[in-house]
Amino acid sequence: MPGTNLTRAEAQERARLLTVDAYEIELDLSGAQQGGTFRSETTVRFDAAEAGDTFIDLVAPTVHEVVLNGTALDPAKVFADSRIALEGVTPGRNELRVVADCAYTNTGEGLHRFVDPVDEQAYLYTQFEVPDARRVFASFEQPDLKAVFSFTVTAPEGWTVISNSPTPKPEGDAGTVWRFEPTPRISSYITALIVGPYHAVHSTWEGDGRSVPLGLYCRPSLAEHLDADAIFEVTRQGFDWFQEQFDHPYPFAKYDQLFVPEFNAGAMENAGAVTIRDQYVFRSKVTDAAYEVRAETILHELAHMWFGDLVTMEWWNDLWLNESFATYTSVACLAHAPGSRWPHAWTSFANQMKTWAYRQDQLPSTHPIMAEIRDLDDVLVNFDGITYAKGASVLKQLVAYVGRDEFFRGVQAYFKRHAWGNTRLTDLLTALEETSGRDLKAWSKAWLETAGINILRPVIDVDGAGNITSFAVRQEAPALPEGATGEPTLRPHRIAVGLYDLESTGDGERLVRTDRIELDVTGELTQVAELTGRPRPAVVLLNDDDLSYAKVRLDDESLATVTRHLASFTESLPRALCWSAAWDMTRDGELATRDYLELVLSGIGRESDIGVVQSLHRQLKLALDLYAAPEWREAGLRRWADAALEHLRAADAGSDHQLAWARALASVARTDEQLDLLAGLLDGTASVDGLAVDTELRWTLLQRLAAMGRADEAAIEAELRRDATSAGEQHAATARAALPTPEAKAAAWASVVESDTLPNAVQEAVISGFVQTDQRDLLEPYAEKYFTSLKGVWESRSHEMAQQIAIGLYPTVQVSPTTLEATDRWLADAAPTAALRRLVTESRAGVSRALGAQSADAAAAPR
Repeated sequence: MPGTNLTRAEAQERARLLTVDAYEIELDLSGAQQGGTFRSETTVRFDAAEAGDTFIDLVAPTVHEVVLNGTALDPAKVFADSRIALEGVTPGRNELRVVADCAYTNTGEGLHRFVDPVDEQAYLYTQFEVPDARRVFASFEQPDLKAVFSFTVTAPEGWTVISNSPTPKPEGDAGTVWRFEPTPRISSYITALIVGPYHAVHSTWEGDGRSVPLGLYCRPSLAEHLDADAIFEVTRQGFDWFQEQFDHPYPFAKYDQLFVPEFNAGAMENAGAVTIRDQYVFRSKVTDAAYEVRAETILHELAHMWFGDLVTMEWWNDLWLNESFATYTSVACLAHAPGSRWPHAWTSFANQMKTWAYRQDQLPSTHPIMAEIRDLDDVLVNFDGITYAKGASVLKQLVAYVGRDEFFRGVQAYFKRHAWGNTRLTDLLTALEETSGRDLKAWSKAWLETAGINILRPVIDVDGAGNITSFAVRQEAPALPEGATGEPTLRPHRIAVGLYDLESTGDGERLVRTDRIELDVTGELTQVAELTGRPRPAVVLLNDDDLSYAKVRLDDESLATVTRHLASFTESLPRALCWSAAWDMTRDGELATRDYLELVLSGIGRESDIGVVQSLHRQLKLALDLYAAPEWREAGLRRWADAALEHLRAADAGSDHQLAWARALASVARTDEQLDLLAGLLDGTASVDGLAVDTELRWTLLQRLAAMGRADEAAIEAELRRDATSAGEQHAATARAALPTPEAKAAAWASVVESDTLPNAVQEAVISGFVQTDQRDLLEPYAEKYFTSLKGVWESRSHEMAQQIAIGLYPTVQVSPTTLEATDRWLADAAPTAALRRLVTESRAGVSRALGAQSADAAAAPR
């Protein structure tokens, strides 16, 4: 059906008919300070293989002119459903001119407009992935119709305009016209414009006899917090490492990174003009884990300059390859680049990214890594844990399978062969087969074209002397979740088996790896003859070094040792793998929530990796909120809150661990003593030695006090006066929505569901505050309201705004069969689109899993 959607079949036909040469785009943004609409003039030149009819995409309130090959077309007749019909395209060269009024947005799509409350100036940026260049200029909106883009922008006096090409000197008496040189041949979704009175810092990268200009931009109100030296350092490390690994020069004339407000994602790989959410300009103290996440984001987008921008997927079914490659190489750069602060980046990957993948892969919406993308609606909900994290995990497995040197030689050949073009997966696999000598067809079919996850278990027999008489790895392929398509699949895994023993030291005991065996696991049972006759180690860890993508289980003896000594591993990665296995067992109902609590409490105090510590904080809180038996839940939460307070007081003054424990306590504080401490830290009557109660921590404390009825609207308003910034406004919106009163909940609901005026970031903040797991009774009436309102919201809002509501307001905290029944009724009666059905069924699966985990936890209760 035509409209804002686009099917793959339509895209293939348009690509068969057209070759696009160049766009000339003129935008009049002189009224940006006032908002509303802006004038957009697009001239596009394209060749047609034959005479025929086609269309160009445009989302605009008004179209004034459409001129095809010198003939004026009536906009009222040719413009409908966000398309301009182009009838009678002639063979050979064609020229189209479109003049329209396009609209600024506050949703993070198209040309987003934001007014900073600090200086009351407007700041603009574009976000075009997947299909939103058409909100700014008429375009053939698909990745395989690449072209050269030339932008001319009129902006208010004193503003700066940044785009993909180097920033020119402004023209005109007032310096308000910015005429950019044509870009290289790129896809429309990676073009960009960032406009406003942004603060800038400049530097260069020098290498291979070339100097590449580097720029950093943010709003002036954040300039004091912009740690430019640290960001440039990571960026230069990425340039050095990627150019060596890819053996292809950086493809663009400059590299700007722009920290922009109210950004929906982490960042976007616009060619030479990367936009990044400005929460990465840290206003307050954060842990080193936050700096690592920011560094990975910076490197992820830089890797896209080659993989995604220089060489681009033909269609969105290969989106995974763009994102997985950028994810894998960014973590590899952190782990291996000389001078990196994060050589243990694979630990963070195992503990965070892969946990995301495992969760996604067990939902009814699980899909092959190489997903079938029928249309734009499909891809809009496919930026998920499979596309990013599972795909990156499988690439890591592929590197182990073909060899790291062979892998990067294949990538180098791929870039040289397809520069500035569009490709399919087979193009990359062909290059890797050439350099590795491996036939990857069977590997691709098993790993990329099937859904679901495998489980690996050790099968160990030991004699009376404690020696191994047989050792095998059993591979299981669990049934796919109900509603998922496909069949369970046993896959080839390249894994390492780690053998660990306890050693006594002056400080206690430690778990040390005594041997490592690398092998291929195939089929249901793989014998490991090398281990026969060896003494049984204290711990056998499958998938040591995290080479493959699989859920791993420990044998009984290893599990018993890990339960007592998990923190004794001398390296962070095996600890992370064991923590991850324990978390997965909890989600699967194999480990009771109360037992997971005890495991975390027994080892977290000795866990040195701050990223792992913070992951455990989040996972345990989620388990207690949703997976604990309801009759025991409060006891578990109190035990966790008491432990958080104890660890806060014991942590080294000023340390990352101290800050992490302060935030953990603020998420769960419930007793008078704990809440009094939060209030005292906020008003200065209490202190913890070394803990800086800065702006962000103050909001964290206040939001918990508001949710527990210990702070009111006056306190929120007073804090907002202290922090009269856009971040402060968002924090205040969260705090107001968290207040435990019917009036606060009604106001929050109305602002999000019954009105559509909130900007994207504020809407997200309100939803975050509205959903409080300690307020189940207050939230219960809104389950029915959700189902009554959802379809109308989905049909009337933009994708980003509707998706926030569909996911964020689903009654996740109402873990009961009643919620499942209400969801099933809605799915049967509402006839939702495939994209909306997917989001709701994913949320339903979370409630179903929570019910199973609660049952397992109740069964573990003392009788």
